[in-house]
Amino acid sequence: MTPTAVAPWTVPLHETQYSLIYYFLVVAGLALLAHLLRTLTSREEIGPRFRPAVIASLVLTAVAFLSYVSLVLAFELGYDRTADGYTPNEGAFSSFAPRYMDWTVTVPLLCVELLAVTALAGAAVRRARAIAMASAVLMISLGYLGGVVVGGGESVPALLVSGGISTVFFVVICVVLVRAVRASLPVLSREAGRALVLAIGLLLGSWLVYPLAYLVQVIGSGGAVPTTMHIAFCVADVVAKVAFGEAIHKVAKVRTADDVNHGEDVHPESTWISSVKRAPASLPPVAGAETTAEEHLPAS
Repeated sequence: MTPTAVAPWTVPLHETQYSLIYYFLVVAGLALLAHLLRTLTSREEIGPRFRPAVIASLVLTAVAFLSYVSLVLAFELGYDRTADGYTPNEGAFSSFAPRYMDWTVTVPLLCVELLAVTALAGAAVRRARAIAMASAVLMISLGYLGGVVVGGGESVPALLVSGGISTVFFVVICVVLVRAVRASLPVLSREAGRALVLAIGLLLGSWLVYPLAYLVQVIGSGGAVPTTMHIAFCVADVVAKVAFGEAIHKVAKVRTADDVNHGEDVHPESTWISSVKRAPASLPPVAGAETTAEEHLPAS
């Protein structure tokens, strides 16, 4: 007899389980909205050299927030209240599967966000970005095939095979990002380097939650499966997108201040970090602003 897994959108939920999932979905969505607004209003704090990190953060957070709006609505409509709790209907599938569509877009952008504040440049950063983004798309797509498509999410062989292949691409992403960070540390200031190490630690640490939650479909049973998976994914999404995004913002601000102080770039406003002024405002020289003494002599 072939072992079967649990498709999380097919399992009835107790009152407590439903309430916990609903709480974490809404809180995660609000956290993403707060980070989106914070990044939008503070984007001018970052110099143009590191602005691609801000753009990536804005886009991926907006996509993730819209995904959570969809998840909350689908979760509300996808379960029918009964005397024993909540029973999934045909719409319950949409309370889970859209996560994979979200990750297919946002995980590659997380790689872009990190690489944008490293010391890689030119062909090196383009190559690292291409490999990381392609691997991220393949990793998530294969996870979707095994966790949702093949066997309706109930095929243990499909889950294990697709999960194993996805792990290969996960390792590729880790190698690319870790190498980029290690290559950057000798170039960055100590403060920027510490913030960059924190950022990649948050990102890779949060990503480890996803395969563990993925295995819950294989080893879990009953309402504990969707409850555990939803809570784990919500927490991991907030860490990977909000906490990581804040760490990247710190790296970008420190590097902006360092560039201004070293005369490598200009920034139209002072750079403040933790209420400490780190670099003065600076403007590019205006063409024709400087004149020679002879230009001020009266005509003879």
